[in-house]
Amino acid sequence: MPTTERKPRDDELDTFGVSHKGKVRQENQDHFLLASLHKHLQVIQTSLTDAERLPLADERVAYIAMVADGVGGGVGGERASATTVEVATEYVVSSTNCYYRTADTAEGEFIETLEQAAMRCHSAVRARAKREGGKGAMATTLTLFMGVWPWYYLLQVGDSRYYLYRDGQLTQVTRDQTIAQELVDKGVMTRTTAQHTNFNNILSSAIGAEEALPVVTRLRADWGNVHLLCTDGLTKHVSDERIAECLGAMTSSRQACEQLLAEALEAGGTDNITIIVGRSVPRDVTP
Repeated sequence: MPTTERKPRDDELDTFGVSHKGKVRQENQDHFLLASLHKHLQVIQTSLTDAERLPLADERVAYIAMVADGVGGGVGGERASATTVEVATEYVVSSTNCYYRTADTAEGEFIETLEQAAMRCHSAVRARAKREGGKGAMATTLTLFMGVWPWYYLLQVGDSRYYLYRDGQLTQVTRDQTIAQELVDKGVMTRTTAQHTNFNNILSSAIGAEEALPVVTRLRADWGNVHLLCTDGLTKHVSDERIAECLGAMTSSRQACEQLLAEALEAGGTDNITIIVGRSVPRDVTP
């Protein structure tokens, strides 16, 4: 089967994540996760002499990556992002039925599952804030990638971003849920002006805030895609043009993450920085 048609094997997935508190913040309120969900076949007994050749022995059915950026600058933000990553992972993993259907027939279920995961996180963070007596702001962004070949799904609440790099071009797929972006969308100000206003740091939607508005996007998977998830600690200091250059010259996901982190720190590191890079790398297949 041609490389462009088959699903990448586990050993062909090159992914890596880093998280750093930056040079100004006293603690890191970001959290991230990389995980794969597998269909496992456990052979109890068989008369076959070559049982290890049975199909679907440990097939990957989904790949999950997410970043969450705690809001508020206090301990509440760290607790919110940690709770969100934990609850989102638990909910997505527990909703396994839709993974075993074909991607086309399960599209609606995937979208609904991710929307429900976001709202489950929202409820969990607000409940925790209530239990703990409102000790500091308790809210967070959430950007989640779920790959189910031949598609992948993006869930976003807040302004942590997902970028797609392909054929030399970097595209910001997610839309920042900020007051500044809303003003840009309405034509009140330009994108350049918005980047230098306080509105750029005010979220219009966040997990645990007054309103959480999850947005789910479905895209076609492709071997030529390079994926980047990041919190705004990266994009405050490293331009899209420079991110594209780094991804275009990357030798591995780890190298790309570490280079982008180093450049964000060198440029000021005024916020927590979390970066996930992922791609598929074809390897020789033994007949």
